[in-house]
Amino acid sequence: MSARAIATATVSFGLVSIPVKLYSSGESSTPIQFNMLHKKCGSRLKQQYICAQDGEKVERSEVVKGYEFTKGQYVTFSEEELKALEAKATQTIEITEFLPTSKVDPIHFDKSYYLGPDKGGDRAYQLLAKALHKSGRSALAKYAARGKQYLVLIRPFDRGLVMQQLRYHDEIRSFSEVPLGDAEVKPPELKLALQIVDQAVSDTFKPKDYEDEVRKGIEQAIQRKVEGQEITAEPAVEPKAQVIDLMEALKASLSKDSGRKPAMAAPRRIAEAPSAGKTPRKRARTET
Repeated sequence: MSARAIATATVSFGLVSIPVKLYSSGESSTPIQFNMLHKKCGSRLKQQYICAQDGEKVERSEVVKGYEFTKGQYVTFSEEELKALEAKATQTIEITEFLPTSKVDPIHFDKSYYLGPDKGGDRAYQLLAKALHKSGRSALAKYAARGKQYLVLIRPFDRGLVMQQLRYHDEIRSFSEVPLGDAEVKPPELKLALQIVDQAVSDTFKPKDYEDEVRKGIEQAIQRKVEGQEITAEPAVEPKAQVIDLMEALKASLSKDSGRKPAMAAPRRIAEAPSAGKTPRKRARTET
């Protein structure tokens, strides 16, 4: 079954215009939700809008949207005015420069979308995809949609292209705000830490090896409840003892993992932090 496009746009590549379609690159798991019920009869409760000033119940037909320009002061917008604001979006993905993907720190990464060619854009799409694959670079671009201009990175992926939505510089907090202390790492400690890394090193990411075990456990508990069983809290996990001697803890870690199969000729390096894997999930709507 073919994927369904969630939007259309045009990639501006020099004097070349490439009509494309945007597709969701993932399926976020639908959160497990518990509804609010009336304890007396078990019926589901409905939410209502109550005016904060006079306590009056307000129907949806009487609701308007407003922007708070100063404390307690709002300017309201009609539906037509809101549509006019969004109409400024050009749906054009304008490429501004090309750069190595590795030069963009992943901390800037936000949502990602697959790009596919739209009608009449097959050849130009393949040209851009092959050019990026061949050059080893990605395209930095501006994309205006839904009342906002996005900074995006178009990068080669598999046999096609992915559009990676990026965070702007002012949307990322400075790491200098994170207190790190003034501890120093001793060479013997670093040597043991690198040995632990070598024991669990991997050159490929295998997302199928991971799943959301917490969600799985909750779903199983809910099913038991549906079947009429009682749910009891599991015994609290004993807190780990405070590390007093770092060297002893490192040595114990090496001893614990000594049964692992050692990596074959693996270079000594700091491995990247593993990402959470995916399990089959229900489709959720993704906003552009």
